[in-house]
Amino acid sequence: MSLSPEQRRQYRAIAHNLKPVIIIGDKGLTEGLQQELDRALNDHELIKVKVAHPDREARREAIDALCAESGAQLVQTIGKIAVILRRAKKPNPKLSNLLRNQS
Repeated sequence: MSLSPEQRRQYRAIAHNLKPVIIIGDKGLTEGLQQELDRALNDHELIKVKVAHPDREARREAIDALCAESGAQLVQTIGKIAVILRRAKKPNPKLSNLLRNQS
């Protein structure tokens, strides 16, 4: 399911004030990072991920692999920061960035 331009705009607006929850370093996509990503997506649904790699192509490949393994959708990338989304089956109203920022 791809996101419509209106949905992307709304999710980008919500993500604007968020800080990166996951930082991918030199070790890349480790099992521990994958577990933490899964937990963060279940809790928050919409998160920012920072990829600390100097090469643009390597960052893009890491973000694509991250989305493919976690089942998340890419909303936006700017530089080293990516915004990704995965809807939770039972979102927690106190933790979900989507539910907390609905108007």
